[in-house]
Amino acid sequence: MKTTIWDVRDYTNNLADYPKLSEIVDIYRQGGLISLPTETVYGLGADATNEQAVQGIYQAKGRPSDNPLIVHIYDAEQMDDFVAHVSEATQKLMDAFWPGPITFILPLKRGYLCESVSGGLDSIAVRMPSHPVARALLKEVALPIAAPSANLSGRPSPTTFEHVYHDLNGRINGIIHSTQSEAGLESTVLDCTTFPFRIARPGTITRSMLDDILPNAIDNMHFDNDEKPIAPGMKYKHYAPETPLKIFHTLSYQINVTQRDWSRIAFILPSSMTSLVPENAHIIELSESEGDIEAANHNLYAALHQLDQIAQIDCAYIYGYPDNAEAEALHNRMVKAANHQYVKEVW
Repeated sequence: MKTTIWDVRDYTNNLADYPKLSEIVDIYRQGGLISLPTETVYGLGADATNEQAVQGIYQAKGRPSDNPLIVHIYDAEQMDDFVAHVSEATQKLMDAFWPGPITFILPLKRGYLCESVSGGLDSIAVRMPSHPVARALLKEVALPIAAPSANLSGRPSPTTFEHVYHDLNGRINGIIHSTQSEAGLESTVLDCTTFPFRIARPGTITRSMLDDILPNAIDNMHFDNDEKPIAPGMKYKHYAPETPLKIFHTLSYQINVTQRDWSRIAFILPSSMTSLVPENAHIIELSESEGDIEAANHNLYAALHQLDQIAQIDCAYIYGYPDNAEAEALHNRMVKAANHQYVKEVW
């Protein structure tokens, strides 16, 4: 399959003026697969009402068919076609955070969306992105668009056009070339089908931010791996680089650099810690300091992609960052990327 590239970087805030916009819209309406930028990560979009198009997403990504997809909308009124009910509490959170990096799991009204979007569940995940290109495109297409991350299943999510191109060139109809995603991590997913609500996947909209709007409405319960997944990233392997990765929290100040071949080792860590790393080791800087969680969120997937471009390395270590509420989403992605592998001390 030939993958068309549409470079919209000069039209970020005025996509309506992009000369080939109608070409993109037509492909979506005809059941094609096109990667689009969002503020979280790049998504692989298809018409959520078209069964063949949605099956194409699963096939292009190599994604398990029981892993539900998120439906992206431009206007809340679109939910009338496929959401059975939105509670007052849910609406309050939508009013506070939409458009933005949060997904709401809601009771499904059957008959409008194709069956495979929901992964066989009685609920549907819905998001209204804030990225200007995504919003303009969703408005123009005037269809709900199913859009998981635009990568091969299990791989680190894409935050740049280059990441998408590497994984999906030749597998999908097109890629919209825009700028790097701002947030860098997938959206917070909030299950609103029961009360108290439950965070099914942490993101940059944190528990404390939700509590500020709706106090005492968020359950502390965590996902059980034996349970059927209700949102992306809950059950299957996600975010993993090809390079073996381990999480560390301590670097020794007494380094014997002759103990191993450090040229075959990579470190992903804050720039404030690079002086502790042997000179011939590979370094990927994730943030300036260990307290800069926003930068670490933004750069994590780019760092994991960069890691796999380093030739002839045996493994990599990634700094675990302080364990606090602000870093919940960062830790969630790191643990999955490292397959729960920790070391107490590197040396």
